[in-house]
Amino acid sequence: MVRQLPGDPGVYRFRDARGRVLYLGRATQLRSRVGSYWSDLGDRRHLRPMVAAVTRIEAVACDSVHEATWLERNLLEASMPRWNRVPGGMETPVLIRLDTRPGRPGPRLAYAAEPVPPGVTEFGPYLGSQRVRQALSGLHRVRPLAYTADRLSGAEAAMADQRGVGPADRSRLAAELTAVLTRDPGAVSAAHADLVRVRDRAAGNLAYELAAEVQEEIAALDWITQPQRVTGAAGDFTACGWDGGVLVTLTVRNGRIRQWTQRRVSERGAHPHLTATPADWAAYAHRAARLAAALVPPDEHVCENSGDVKGNL
Repeated sequence: MVRQLPGDPGVYRFRDARGRVLYLGRATQLRSRVGSYWSDLGDRRHLRPMVAAVTRIEAVACDSVHEATWLERNLLEASMPRWNRVPGGMETPVLIRLDTRPGRPGPRLAYAAEPVPPGVTEFGPYLGSQRVRQALSGLHRVRPLAYTADRLSGAEAAMADQRGVGPADRSRLAAELTAVLTRDPGAVSAAHADLVRVRDRAAGNLAYELAAEVQEEIAALDWITQPQRVTGAAGDFTACGWDGGVLVTLTVRNGRIRQWTQRRVSERGAHPHLTATPADWAAYAHRAARLAAALVPPDEHVCENSGDVKGNL
């Protein structure tokens, strides 16, 4: 089963012979991470009894590590398998608020959803407050919206002059930051390239600590701009995909995938679930079903009863 896993990021879970979920985790690369359980466990030797009980592997491939991190969190908050210890993971959920008002423009980290005043736009959520702070630091280097405020301190005014920006640049920089935070590919690529130039210039001047700091900011910018759809969707719905006799159902509640189920069902039985799936989720759910079908033991039969739910978490 490990050989059927892709090298993509994603979420995996292990089941025992009775179909019980033993453990759920996330991976930067599914194949290598899951395969590591059947090699040297290193400091994870306490998992040996669990590994010995695994008879089935299930997985959902994600479009980014950030998405996999959110999916793991959502599922663990809804249900904790026996061998998991931390509900929802260690990262802190945060938001970014982009203030375009003349008094205090700029993007800032926020911890909780509160009323958003006019002139402020909210983005996210994201996981990992430290990563978000680093991303905002990097964006300030290359898109210094804060230096376009109507009133600046002496030091800030000097920095604004050095950077060649002022109030006339406020709308442009706000639009560029909005494009980055909405994951516009061109805007993200341009900001990334500008940070790479800052890093390389620092390295060329032998400012290696600064170069290392900017490299961390580049990685953090990649983190917040990676594809992520398992948290932040609108409303409540289910998205279903079918492939090779396996129906995968992703249940979204309050904009977050909260449940991932899969079961054997005929194409006829799957049809009403597929037609009810939102169009913009069809490809995502079908990819999940294709991987699920590749991991199903070949001796399982196709169930005609579309109500026979199997494989819940």
